[in-house]
Amino acid sequence: MKRLLWLDVAKGLAILVVVYFHFFHTYFEHGSVPAPDWNNLARGLVTWLELAWVKLSKMGFHAVGFFIILSGWALTQSTLRKADEKALSWKEWYQARFFRLFPMYWVAHLLYLVSPFTARLEKIDGRFVLSLLGLRFIDITNNLFYLNSAWWYFTMLIQFYLVFPLLFGAARKLGPFAYLLIACAVGFLIRYFLLVIHPVNGMWVLGGFALCRLPEFALGMALGIWGRQSRERLEGFLLGGPGFLTGLILYPAALLLYHGLTAYTFVDFATGGCCFLVLIGLAGLIARFSWPARVFGLVGLYSYGIYLIHQPYVIWLGLRIQGQPIWSFLLITLATLSLVSLWGGLLETGTNWLVNYFSGKRSRPALSTD
Repeated sequence: MKRLLWLDVAKGLAILVVVYFHFFHTYFEHGSVPAPDWNNLARGLVTWLELAWVKLSKMGFHAVGFFIILSGWALTQSTLRKADEKALSWKEWYQARFFRLFPMYWVAHLLYLVSPFTARLEKIDGRFVLSLLGLRFIDITNNLFYLNSAWWYFTMLIQFYLVFPLLFGAARKLGPFAYLLIACAVGFLIRYFLLVIHPVNGMWVLGGFALCRLPEFALGMALGIWGRQSRERLEGFLLGGPGFLTGLILYPAALLLYHGLTAYTFVDFATGGCCFLVLIGLAGLIARFSWPARVFGLVGLYSYGIYLIHQPYVIWLGLRIQGQPIWSFLLITLATLSLVSLWGGLLETGTNWLVNYFSGKRSRPALSTD
């Protein structure tokens, strides 16, 4: 199936937001912007812009919700297409997922051990084996964020893959709307139980227990089915402007859900959905222009490799430039995003070639794709 350019552009935007967020968080970890001094109008305006920049930068982790939604969407569309062509073999399906995900994940671990520009904030011990297996939810306090905190997403993703045949069967039997309602009810009830009724380590709700993020994944699955039924109508909403405006309008209300544990039950779904609408809308605009579309599309094509390797690099560099002025940080950010994207793409390309060569399997770029 021909790749959708706007989808790769959206993934490119999202992964760059994630990389930028981790870089900004390290750089600005102990920084603060003073309150605007409106006695000096020009300086007050500059300070207000700086405050707005900081607020927006701190929201960069919402792009994770985008990837969860997109994972459900792309995986559902891919599986539906295969089901239309022939009877599904879930054994082959799992084999394909394994070759798609684990080799590059293991390469990222090897790179962590040997790269000279990696922030090594924890010692290598027995937890490394659990990380290699993707079992970072075991002894979650010590393991979920071990070595590279961004890898928690991988442990959530493989949980969704393990139960995907059940979710897929339910979605086909119930239809997208009923399935989405039931999945959201299940996910929200689990989150409410773990947040309010029987509070546990917040890492479980973050994604250590994947069903806590089922509403976002189910939304993506429903979109995947709706996209098959009426692609032009769905893309018209998402790419034509209405989706983008909806995301912008609803975002302030979504942010209010951070206040209180009960409201927090719904915040990841709300912020992830708004971020999804905004980024897809921006991707639709960028896809109209040839050169930017090719650049962001290429970044999105290799978003999996970039995701896996970026954080130790940006932490290493961010710790070394904390004293630099903001304008200098922004220039360094442009160079860093470019280099990390290039390096991640090269690594994923090489890994896929090796997997193809030794296994005979066809392995394509993996994050949130079929």
